Amino acid sequence: MCDDDRTSGPFGRRALLVTGAAAALTLNGVNFAAADGGSAQGGAHGESPSGARTGARTTGEETRKVTGRLPVGAPDYVYLPVEVPPGVREIAVSYTYDRPTTPPGTAGNACDIGIFDERGTELGGRGFRGWSGGARTEFFLRADDATPGYLPGPVNPGTWHIALGPYTVAPQGLAYEVTITLRYGAPGTPPAPTYPPQRAKGRGRSWYRGDSHLHSVHSDGKRTPAQIAALARAAGLDFITTTEHNTTSSHRAWEGLWGDDLLILTGEEVTTRNGHVVAMGTDPGVFIDWRYRARDDAFPRFARRIRRAGGLVIPAHPHATCIGCNWKFGYEEADAVEVWNGPFTLDDEVAIAEWDNALVAYAQGRGRFLPAVGHSDAHRDPDVIGLPQTVVLAETLSREAILTGIREGRTYLAESSALTLTFTATGPKAEHATIGDRLPVHDSAEVTINLTATGAPSGCTARILTDQGQLFTTPLPTSGPVTWHTTPANATYVRAEVRHPSATPVMPGPMAAITNPIFLGHA
Repeated sequence: MCDDDRTSGPFGRRALLVTGAAAALTLNGVNFAAADGGSAQGGAHGESPSGARTGARTTGEETRKVTGRLPVGAPDYVYLPVEVPPGVREIAVSYTYDRPTTPPGTAGNACDIGIFDERGTELGGRGFRGWSGGARTEFFLRADDATPGYLPGPVNPGTWHIALGPYTVAPQGLAYEVTITLRYGAPGTPPAPTYPPQRAKGRGRSWYRGDSHLHSVHSDGKRTPAQIAALARAAGLDFITTTEHNTTSSHRAWEGLWGDDLLILTGEEVTTRNGHVVAMGTDPGVFIDWRYRARDDAFPRFARRIRRAGGLVIPAHPHATCIGCNWKFGYEEADAVEVWNGPFTLDDEVAIAEWDNALVAYAQGRGRFLPAVGHSDAHRDPDVIGLPQTVVLAETLSREAILTGIREGRTYLAESSALTLTFTATGPKAEHATIGDRLPVHDSAEVTINLTATGAPSGCTARILTDQGQLFTTPLPTSGPVTWHTTPANATYVRAEVRHPSATPVMPGPMAAITNPIFLGHA
């Protein structure tokens, strides 16, 4: 499947070997000389890749280049083994690939890159050392430092693997060149990671605002963690989650940026070829693998891994139109779903409709309760952090309380911190419920629904929706609540939307805010 033409060393034309995860191939390896005639520190000797006894090199550097071509239909991941001898202080990698002109409607070349250390490439294993996707053309790592997206740590001898991910391949194929440089010398000291605390001061039981899908220079974003923290505070947020594509390197990058006013959670955007999932609030440093498709039946295993790490499984932008972004794994393992991603568009409208169908199924006793969340997915200027934001009713401003509030559906989504919603259901005997609650009254009981939207832009419309769809709409008043009456027999649940004016009579206007449901009647 791959024309593997190697230069600058004893490469030759080699066969490809199938490796662990599905849809992956491993090339024959690259050997670096284990010694230059010098002796290792302390007089110890290492084993060269060929098995000859030699002294470990202590200074200088060596470089190898590998070229090849991947055809249309190439596997998702191609691994290039690199035999790393003793005495290596730093590994540096750069790569290029061609971008030929393609016919209209045909994808061109795009190739990601990352690296696994001597512990191997086993799916879910311990060997992961970094990923930059297609955001960088070069990276390095050593004990005391690494390129953002990569994890500093020991450069141990053994077989490392450079991972190429041919995301799309042009009809002409994808010609690549990978340059590997090993720098020898005394290793540095690995830094002790400093992770954000699990709790901030907060306001006790309150509604807290957050944005839990954000990208920095640690994946394909352009902002530093410091810039993100400043913009989060300016947006009136109480918490954020760092969610880089397929790496945890950002978890240790927030020292000095949290405070009494800002809780920073750690996570990952697990970016597979069949959809992306926000692993929100996982334990710091916990990596979730992404190298599988729906056909591999591996996602349930990694969803359980997210939950064991204390996090939530949140499918992201499930109907996005980018290649590989649509959610194909189903919702059986989901704890919530991202129905609003960045500025409101048609794919968000579709995601909301699908989510509403899941609410109906749950109300009928089928399936799990699937709360809705919204995130900015901000990468760079002019992306707005906090557009939208998830507003969570939580007992404290802590990781545990925020995740519990989301899991229970005690949330609404708003386009900015200027907009505040109050949404309640009241029974005939003053029974009371708010977002995420159940109002346990008889089917014939009259229920009063009240929606108050403070700070909404002028011209907005309020909508009340049930399992039947929209049953009531009215222009949003400048003050006071929107009131509507129903019964549990007529509405299994109620939820509210605040919409901007519509530009077309056949479509509702863009979303300004949306609530999770209040369920009516006995469970």
